[in-house]
Amino acid sequence: MSGMYLEDFEVGQDFTTAARTVTEADIVIFTGLSGDFNPLHIDEEYCRTTQHGTRIAQGLLGASIASGLVSQLGHLRGTALGFLGMTWRYTGVIRADDTIRVRITVKEARASASKPDRGVLVRQLDVLNQRDEVVQTGEWSVLMLTRPKAG
Repeated sequence: MSGMYLEDFEVGQDFTTAARTVTEADIVIFTGLSGDFNPLHIDEEYCRTTQHGTRIAQGLLGASIASGLVSQLGHLRGTALGFLGMTWRYTGVIRADDTIRVRITVKEARASASKPDRGVLVRQLDVLNQRDEVVQTGEWSVLMLTRPKAG
């Protein structure tokens, strides 16, 4: 296991992921995978008449890329037991050729009272574009292993 245990996280601790440029191909592939054929994602002529002026990525594509970027940090590799849930807001849009990264802040790391081998990690995630604008934000909760006791 190379991941961090629950006790390795401190409230207020910050991490930032690597950056990734969202491509037109990402949007097209996600459209096919998700079945989300909203004109905002596939019809450039229509989008020229909208406030965005061009096609935009699906909100869930941004959240999915954010999940991958966070995963690449390796913090939860082998120590996460399961995803418990999230709150999520879309505060901006992601366009093809935008470069995004994720800023992570630990909000809570609490051990379970009934099961000492696990606990809950709550992290604030902010997806930032190349202009440092927060385009998606929310909290993700994960069930985590605690450090094994010696003995």
